[in-house]
Amino acid sequence: MAAALNGIARVSNASNAVCNHACLQFVQAHLTETAVRGRRVLEVGARNVNGSARRLVESFQPSEYLGVDIAPGPGVDQICDIGGLLERFGAGRFDIVVCTEVLEHVRDWRGAVGNLKGVLAAGGTLLATTRSIGFRYHGYPFDFWRYQPEDIAVLFADMAIGVIESDPTAPGVFFTARKPHGFTEARLDGYRLHSVVRGKRCASVSNVQLALFLHVKRPVTRFFARQARSIRKRIGGSGAAATAGGH
Repeated sequence: MAAALNGIARVSNASNAVCNHACLQFVQAHLTETAVRGRRVLEVGARNVNGSARRLVESFQPSEYLGVDIAPGPGVDQICDIGGLLERFGAGRFDIVVCTEVLEHVRDWRGAVGNLKGVLAAGGTLLATTRSIGFRYHGYPFDFWRYQPEDIAVLFADMAIGVIESDPTAPGVFFTARKPHGFTEARLDGYRLHSVVRGKRCASVSNVQLALFLHVKRPVTRFFARQARSIRKRIGGSGAAATAGGH
């Protein structure tokens, strides 16, 4: 088992991935063989670009393992957006849903959360990881939101939360939650998340706000960051030359 985890981690580290070793350790710690064996598992965001939990979870012998993503690639069995899970698979279709490093990229986070809850069977487990405030922008293809532990507690208050943990290696949050029998989904219409695009908590991001961020704010920010790095490099080089000349 450790060998499988280390093999996945090597893929992840080699590509400077968000799905880091801590994320994979969380999956290993909270999805046991007893919990997975003979169960129906859905992985949302399954394309193995920067590491995947699939090899680990499949080693526990689920009765079914289905990976979905918005684009084809390694680990993807079907193309399906997170917002279309219920329409594609129906309510209560899976016993375990795994969703690592996806939620921050989904513009309609309410729809995403609702679909994750919806396709989960009563008594089933959701395991998810996402990014928190302080993590860099990483658009695959976009990057919208940052989730704090307190946000997870609110968004999944209609489920029995197992654990909420902060990523020990980078700003992020990991959690598990069980869907209770007699589940009634909470309304999240008025809830505000921290937006990377707007730089504050808000209910949504408009097309205009997204365009301004992508084509104005982000290029300007990157330009000044490059200038600052260049200045620091020149100052460092001058200091080193002066020190050498003094000798």
